[in-house]
Amino acid sequence: MKRPYLLVFLTLIQLASHAQQVGQPLPVWQEGYLDIHQINTGRGNAAFLILPDGTTALIDAGQLDPTAPRTLSPRNTPAKPNADRHAGEWIARYARKALSFRSDPAIDYAIMTHFHDDHMGAPSATSKKAAAGTYVLTGVTEVAEHIPFRKIIDRGWPDYNYPRSFDQDPLVKNYRLFLDWQTKQKGVSVERLQPGRNDQIQLLRKPAPYRDKFEIRNLAVNGEIWTGVGTVTRQHFPDLNSLPPNQYPNENMCSMALRLSYGKFDYFSGGDIPGVVPFGAPSWHDVETPVAQAVGPVEVQLLDHHGNRDSQNGFLLGSLRPRVLVIPVWSSDHPGHDVLARIYSQQVYPGERDVFATHMLEANKLVIGELLNRLKSDSGHVLVRVDPGGDTYRVIILEDNDESFRVKAVHGPYQSR
Repeated sequence: MKRPYLLVFLTLIQLASHAQQVGQPLPVWQEGYLDIHQINTGRGNAAFLILPDGTTALIDAGQLDPTAPRTLSPRNTPAKPNADRHAGEWIARYARKALSFRSDPAIDYAIMTHFHDDHMGAPSATSKKAAAGTYVLTGVTEVAEHIPFRKIIDRGWPDYNYPRSFDQDPLVKNYRLFLDWQTKQKGVSVERLQPGRNDQIQLLRKPAPYRDKFEIRNLAVNGEIWTGVGTVTRQHFPDLNSLPPNQYPNENMCSMALRLSYGKFDYFSGGDIPGVVPFGAPSWHDVETPVAQAVGPVEVQLLDHHGNRDSQNGFLLGSLRPRVLVIPVWSSDHPGHDVLARIYSQQVYPGERDVFATHMLEANKLVIGELLNRLKSDSGHVLVRVDPGGDTYRVIILEDNDESFRVKAVHGPYQSR
């Protein structure tokens, strides 16, 4: 057999051995694949990534207050797999199971898009104290109790004073106590995201084979947005000296946004950046439009702000033109009816698109109706598994009522553009 045919034959064998079968546990990650797990805990956002060389990243680790009346109401999603553990522990257990091929599982990059409870965790009456240190366990601080972190990247390090001081914020105060202990006792490094760069988040284990195929581009944080030229950025927000404090950018506007590229495959994650400006608000409250100007088309988009009514403006959708969209739901506000209408509109951008939600509430189904009937999946962990090289990918829905990693459905293969 000639060598080129042998290589094709071996590649086909590898792909066949890595096939996902409905009803069976998810095949373990293999080198060359890119896995993007949108984890459904019912308590906030969490995405766990295994990059092509085995480098790992966690984008957000939310934990709403489990004692709050709203959290326990029909307006919010139930805890998944159940309420026996807090979300941070469930996230860590999920990551460890996904990394079962490794004897020393760890999270190389823990990335906090912004400082809200559904993205980083909120201290509550049920929060346990850390085994060491003076902080309590919730969200990201609880994940690190069960699986080690190597580096943490957020939007505020080291002073946490933009656009105002966080000294009185209980979420950030607890998080900073956690950082202080992790840096001093565990040697964890902490950095502020640097917009425009494509070398702050890198492959760490075997980068050489992917040097020209893979990058994570920092698009935006704190209103500083990449222009699309080199590493040049511009400040989208006005100078704070020109604004009264009650008109400063809000926390969602300061979210970080990232684009992950692997060969022809591109993925966009924008935290909670808004794009639909309320009546009377200044135009700079729209962060999606200037971000979208630098992103270009993508294969997969995680909906900004969970698909809330202030997100997914027409310019963003028309620029990114995602084939697959993922909605990280924890509230009956997710998604807005008009947001879903824009997503499916052939006038915004033509072509097919498949939409997947982590847990669509019955209230949404009753109110929104037909548009939600178009969802390809309305419950379960959503895994985007990109094949070696990035030319093709699949969306795999995993059981979220237990820790079986059982495959509920497989969609695709999709062709990267």
